[in-house]
Amino acid sequence: MSTKFEAGINIAIKIPKSKYEKTVAFYRDILKLQVEEKPIDNPTVSSTHEVKFGNNIIWLDCVDNYTHSETWLQLTVPNIAEATDYLLSNGVETCDEIEELPENMHWITDPAGTVFNLQETP
Repeated sequence: MSTKFEAGINIAIKIPKSKYEKTVAFYRDILKLQVEEKPIDNPTVSSTHEVKFGNNIIWLDCVDNYTHSETWLQLTVPNIAEATDYLLSNGVETCDEIEELPENMHWITDPAGTVFNLQETP
């Protein structure tokens, strides 16, 4: 198998609406990290802030229907179709119904339920 999985730069934290403003303030006012609100058009995310986190970007996503926060990670691969076939052959199915995303990307989860966005290496 020639598919090589690499960590992407994006980390998304899905945050319940009731805790969102305090969480944004924590990253901006307590940790003093660079935080910027970004426009978003997504049926499940009502607001998002980009946080510069070293070489990574944390996306603070406000989700109205969550009761607890979740951390989602990005994986990149050279060929999405090959990686998807490899994952399927190892019992890992895509779960693209989790949240809307562009074509040629997939959502997968590990056995503990951690969500990964799988996309091709730019």
